[in-house]
Amino acid sequence: MASELRVNTLKDASGNNSIATSVVFNGSAKAWATCSTNPSTVIRDSYNNASLTDNGTGDTTFTLTSNMVNDDYFFGTCHAYYNNAYPRSTGGVRSVSYLTTSTIRVEQNYNSTFGSAETYEDTYAKGYQMQGDLA
Repeated sequence: MASELRVNTLKDASGNNSIATSVVFNGSAKAWATCSTNPSTVIRDSYNNASLTDNGTGDTTFTLTSNMVNDDYFFGTCHAYYNNAYPRSTGGVRSVSYLTTSTIRVEQNYNSTFGSAETYEDTYAKGYQMQGDLA
């Protein structure tokens, strides 16, 4: 038999840090992941992320465990390249037109000089997050 719990506010075990359930439902990230594609492709940590696919240099697809209701959700991505010899943080992430209800495809590029051609690269750290309605 299924049961149902109806509450307006959640609190931690000590009775502090309360939050309305509407914030949890409407405002929490519905999926996120952090991974590395340099020197190898590996998911470091994630939520609602089933897998990732390395499509080639600087091109990764994340597959969701639970789908979104449509592809109109909000998403944000970031990546950073770092090694001891050459640290840099890059912000040229491109993820346009690669959204579906079950995947988000992230292409990352780095422009060494303004106006130069895009250079795709694998990075030490990459991640995404999304907000929207789950199916």
